Amino acid sequence: MSDTTSTEQNVQQELNRLADGAVQKVTTWLQKTQASGIKPHASAKRLSQVLAHPTGLDFTVGFVDRVIRTEDTKAAAKALNELGELAPDTLDKLDRAQIQAGSAAGRMMPNVVVPTARNRMRSMVGHMVVDARDKQFGKAVKQIKKQGNRLNINLLGEAVLGEDEADKHLEDTVRLLRREDVDYVSIKASSIASQISMWGYEETVDYVAKRVTALYTEAAKAPVGTKFINLDMEEYQDLRLTIAVFKRLLSLPELKNYEAGIVIQAYLPDALAAVQELTEFANARVDDGGAGIKIRLVKGANLAMERVHADIHDWPVVTCESKEATDANYKRVLHWLLTTERMRGVRLGVAGQNLFDIAFAHLMGVERGVTDRLEFEMLQGMAAEQQQTIREDVGELLLYVPAVRPEEFDVAVSYLVRRLEENAASENFMSGIFELSVDSNGQGSEIFRREEARFRSSVSTLAQIIATDGETPPAANHQQDRLAEESNEPGDYSAGIPEFRNEPDTNPSLEANQRWAEEVVARATPEWLAQQSLPEKVAAEEVDALVEKARAAGEEWAARPAAERAAILYRAADIMAARRGHLASVAAAEVGKAVAQSDPEISEAIDFLRYYAHSALALEEVEHAEFTPDKLVMITPPWNFPLAIPTGGTAAALAAGAAVIHKPSNPTPHCSMALLECLWDAGVPREVLHGIYPDERDAGKKLISHQGVDRIILTGASETAALFRSWKPELNINAETSGKDALVITPSADRDLAVADLVYSAFGHAGQKCSAASLGILVGSVYSSERFRRQLVDAAKSLVVDWPQNLSATVGPLTELPSDKLKRALTTLEPGEEWLVEPKQLDDTGRLWSPGIKAGVKPGSFFHLTEVFGPVLGLMEAKDLETAIEYQNQTEFGLTGGIHSLETEEVAQWLENVEVGNAYVNRGITGAIVQRQPFGGWKASSVGLGSKAGGPNYVMLFGTWNDAVDPTKVVEPEVNNQIVEDLLHTVEVESLAGPEAFEALKVAATDDTHWWAQEFGVAKDPTGLTSEANIFRYRKEEVLLRLAPGARSKEVIRVLLAAAAAEVNPVISYHPDADDRAVKSLKTLAKRRSVKPVKEDDEEFAEKLASGEYDAGVGIRVRHLGEISPELREKVAHRPEVALLDDPVTHSGRVELRHWVKEQSVSMTLHRFGNASKHFHRLADQLKG
Repeated sequence: MSDTTSTEQNVQQELNRLADGAVQKVTTWLQKTQASGIKPHASAKRLSQVLAHPTGLDFTVGFVDRVIRTEDTKAAAKALNELGELAPDTLDKLDRAQIQAGSAAGRMMPNVVVPTARNRMRSMVGHMVVDARDKQFGKAVKQIKKQGNRLNINLLGEAVLGEDEADKHLEDTVRLLRREDVDYVSIKASSIASQISMWGYEETVDYVAKRVTALYTEAAKAPVGTKFINLDMEEYQDLRLTIAVFKRLLSLPELKNYEAGIVIQAYLPDALAAVQELTEFANARVDDGGAGIKIRLVKGANLAMERVHADIHDWPVVTCESKEATDANYKRVLHWLLTTERMRGVRLGVAGQNLFDIAFAHLMGVERGVTDRLEFEMLQGMAAEQQQTIREDVGELLLYVPAVRPEEFDVAVSYLVRRLEENAASENFMSGIFELSVDSNGQGSEIFRREEARFRSSVSTLAQIIATDGETPPAANHQQDRLAEESNEPGDYSAGIPEFRNEPDTNPSLEANQRWAEEVVARATPEWLAQQSLPEKVAAEEVDALVEKARAAGEEWAARPAAERAAILYRAADIMAARRGHLASVAAAEVGKAVAQSDPEISEAIDFLRYYAHSALALEEVEHAEFTPDKLVMITPPWNFPLAIPTGGTAAALAAGAAVIHKPSNPTPHCSMALLECLWDAGVPREVLHGIYPDERDAGKKLISHQGVDRIILTGASETAALFRSWKPELNINAETSGKDALVITPSADRDLAVADLVYSAFGHAGQKCSAASLGILVGSVYSSERFRRQLVDAAKSLVVDWPQNLSATVGPLTELPSDKLKRALTTLEPGEEWLVEPKQLDDTGRLWSPGIKAGVKPGSFFHLTEVFGPVLGLMEAKDLETAIEYQNQTEFGLTGGIHSLETEEVAQWLENVEVGNAYVNRGITGAIVQRQPFGGWKASSVGLGSKAGGPNYVMLFGTWNDAVDPTKVVEPEVNNQIVEDLLHTVEVESLAGPEAFEALKVAATDDTHWWAQEFGVAKDPTGLTSEANIFRYRKEEVLLRLAPGARSKEVIRVLLAAAAAEVNPVISYHPDADDRAVKSLKTLAKRRSVKPVKEDDEEFAEKLASGEYDAGVGIRVRHLGEISPELREKVAHRPEVALLDDPVTHSGRVELRHWVKEQSVSMTLHRFGNASKHFHRLADQLKG
């Protein structure tokens, strides 16, 4: 027999022996507990009965989250009213009666009913936490210790969003540890430091360690063993940081003889490697004459949020693949660590509620002679009745005890939700704790047998792992390495492109990526930037030749198969992915963009290339219309997103088959050239794609207005679009043009989350985003909430403002000196306003400003209505949600907007009425992702048809659709729209179309029906995410139909059929000289829709458009049939919000229906603390129909 085989057998025998012993030990513990007569905690028993009910978890979590947590009693009463229906019949009669009575009376007497209901529910969950007030805390601690336990106190407090709250929490912990009745506390980095940045990892380790050094030093001066500090962690991203901070602290000379603790979570495959690292550190410390350390081994309590992070970021789930795998990994750490040699510098806290695991660890410790190095830990209030019996075997227990003040009880919500979920989820041991029993013959209950089987299965899994891997720790699940990816070669897509998938952003908590980020900023110097490519300068006299050359190349490019163009774009995406670091360095050096901001932008650029490659293929699938691409498109991108937006417009044009002249914004020529090099290197001919920089204004104007340029793609101000049109009134321009975006926060919001999202959305990239939250509209009591205001101010004041070389910075510099509008916003208060946080210029460049917050912004004021594009947030007060929506819609823009509310009724009301292209619910309002949240606005935020970037219709803009109807496709029309059927009948009865034309119209009506059912009449979520709904939907658009000379009768009928299919009843205007048959058809069908067409010449029509008489809110969309006179174009050139759409009429529903709808992206959070929110899932389903 080989040594390996012998070792495997020994391991198997040991594990079998320990498993059998553990089962017997648990049997004995349960028999003793049952015989002792110890009763479970009354509150725990009541809670268990509630959670056993099908609606129990939803009711309890909803109550804790929406009634106890909510600061506003009226909002709490409203939630209580809804929750009353969910009250489980397993509640005792008194509880149920009080809940239901409170539910009925809450809205009438909220200040009476809500406090009573809160107290009732607190009593049910109160056994899990203790009162942190001095007197009450002392009493609770004394009572728990009387039972023979030691306590590990975790002081809960408000969410740490800023340094003031972090200081308070740290000071409270110091005071707690100074108490004579406290000898053990837990803290975590995120509770004592608000500005944790994984991008600036080394700086963050220093920052966190410095903040807690005094706490540790004071504890070390106390008598040995009397003041213990445990460094806890919450999420995977905390793992390396927490270990580094812990080792940094215990390496200080003054802490050499101080034993401290750290938590490791076994649901992470990384756990064994982490324990091995800590063991090596601890043993070296002891060998050097110092104190050891303690490791607290837990299963992990943040699984739900880890899954959310993976879901949202397209990252691998970092935890073990199953509960059994976690249990096995927990035992694997025990199996490796529990030896006298390895534990000479380590004590282990075996933490958990699973009695089988406790018994397993205890017996292993006994066999291996390390019981003196083990301490067993459980949670206060859970499995309490078994604790006395367990103590008799394993010794004194250490109970983990959260403490919170009553007025801050709501901050315990996330902790309680995790505990409640543990109690309710059948895969968790605690779900059956009250049914876990054995009879006098040692026969276990059904739950006992279930848990025994799970336990033995995990031991068997452990044996297999050890046989395969030995003591080699498993690799982390997430292996992303941006440095290694730089050597990746582009793929070969000659056989076709794969299914579209979003490119994951960089995970900054991974060590390899942190080294990558450091290289990115180290490289980003002025000297390095000067070595990078710049676009060629073009003089005015060279423009004609450039345009002629590009148009000729465009014809050849368009002649290539769409599959070939798509393959090139996919190669470009691969090249760009490999050059992510290079692109981030260019953005940092050229415009001061932080890596944390440029990294997701690069992912978006990669997504554009791949998504539009698929759009190129889709162009060929459209029936009844034929696409002819523009020959030449000019891209004029912005400077605030110098990587993603320039790539998007360029990629879309190339995908469609057009040649491109790419003119960078003035501050970002290097960024644009770095992008174009990716495309050239992928195979886009340089004759097709030109990067140019006009050497003077005349050259730029000549390019923009050149007759050989078919289309302009602009991202910029509305004024810029108007300027371009003044140069060339017939200019074909599609643009995203500004926003004044607001986040509405209702009293039903999760206040902590709302503050965090508002601050991030307002000040990310120094507010230089067209989607930035420039306004916070606070509903009702939120505006006057001292706590909300304090948290908001604290969070904003604590942001790190610096240049990108400081990787910890969360707010970077302005790209340019402040405009007049921004300077006014930064330095001036309008009547009624006051500074909550006054912005300051931080250096002599004039570009580095600290964030500002002004309260008292009045409806209709400068700041309410003006896009300022910088780090200033204005707060408005709204008496109710209806008023808040009114203020939000009052601006001329309609780009992005958000709401924070946990009441689906409020969210549904907001979604129905808000006038924005991108709507966000219970999340930030920036950071749109291709396909997930196609981006583009309404009203003055869009010029042209308004098809969203990163959406299914965008590439369709880059050319002309001509009719290619095939009447053989349809024999009998399939129409399920009564109005359309009526119009077709009228056309037939009134002989408005000849036989051939009528057959074509039936084809059109049938195609409309198909595409209304497949695309325009349905809301879709293409992402399949479980934690976030991303619903793309079409809303009715108010359209003005204009009939001018040159239009034919069949075209009039066709567009009116499309309007009816889209459930739009347009305003109608016609020219006196329009074709008689066309006018007859127009009037006849308009009458069927109860619309009276207006007869007016071009001068009258133009005047009405120019004056806004025809506006539907802000501007108007005009579906124009026939020739548009030059006078009309000139008259409305100054109003880019008037969209003159004179595209050829086709019989394709896929093409024509676009004119009668507007697009909206809805992104909505579907979870609370990682657990699915049934209410919001239900709302998402309703939105999708």
